[in-house]
Amino acid sequence: MFNFFKKDEKPVEKAEQKEDKPKSFWNFSFDSLKRTISNTTSNLVDSVVSSVEEEEEFDDFILDDMEDLLIKADLGVGLASSITDKLRKQTKVKPSQIKQFLKDEFTEILKTAGSTDLNIDENGLNIFFITGVNGAGKTTLIAKLANNFRLSGKKVLLAAGDTFRAAAEEQLDIWAQRAQVDIVRKDGIDSAAVVFDAIKKAQNENYDILLIDTAGRLHNKRNLMEELNKVKSVIDKLAPNCLKESILVLDANTGQNGLSQAKLFTEAVQLTSVALTKLDGSAKGGIIIAIAKEFSLPVKLIGVGEKIEDLKLFNPNDFIEALFEKK
Repeated sequence: MFNFFKKDEKPVEKAEQKEDKPKSFWNFSFDSLKRTISNTTSNLVDSVVSSVEEEEEFDDFILDDMEDLLIKADLGVGLASSITDKLRKQTKVKPSQIKQFLKDEFTEILKTAGSTDLNIDENGLNIFFITGVNGAGKTTLIAKLANNFRLSGKKVLLAAGDTFRAAAEEQLDIWAQRAQVDIVRKDGIDSAAVVFDAIKKAQNENYDILLIDTAGRLHNKRNLMEELNKVKSVIDKLAPNCLKESILVLDANTGQNGLSQAKLFTEAVQLTSVALTKLDGSAKGGIIIAIAKEFSLPVKLIGVGEKIEDLKLFNPNDFIEALFEKK
């Protein structure tokens, strides 16, 4: 699964970034995943199953209660209603089988949302356009992503494109130093100009990865969209084939509010995937399934801690198995 981070050949000018370290930092053990989403399991699976499985048959009262529990577990109204409506219209599935029914439903939803593998071109520049509201963890996710790519042998450049939030450029600069990667920072100027310079530098100096930070303020939706569109236009003009991922960063603790954020940024830019931060300890991991269903967006990255190495690739099969494994 992780072979796409390996390179057959490494140019001489990038040799200084090669490190003799095991390439296991993207991995996440099944037991660790279980612990990370244990609160989500209790909130999304255990509460629903325990409320239903002892009943003999489904009726409107039971299904209404189940729908409420699914909504409270951050599946969203639309998906919760869809699941319970499907149960209303059938007679084969019994309450005692609800756990397997939900497991099959969630598996299919994640499957149809698309591949969770990061798009990577091993022979060219890869631009990752990172969006999300302020406070979602964009900047630290970029740093963690940069660190993992560098440890994979990539030459990494950051673009400090959030030129409006106070100290955003300085914060990203500090993280760039910790991750030992380069940064283009031009405080106070238009974000599209920063991205322009970053793309030129990345092309001229043969970088593998360019990670672009963006503003995430929501108090003026129109200005936010205009700015993101300007940055996207710069990418399309200078490097039309290099934009590999347009990632929305969501805080797992936002729950159903993540759906409204996904809608906003889908309107602003053409998203390819989601990165879910602060999943460790959150009871609202059900948003992964809700976004997959509502927007056909796969979660590709999960933040599982505060350390710089605590960013992992999302594996939907492991997620479902961990979510439903018997205690």
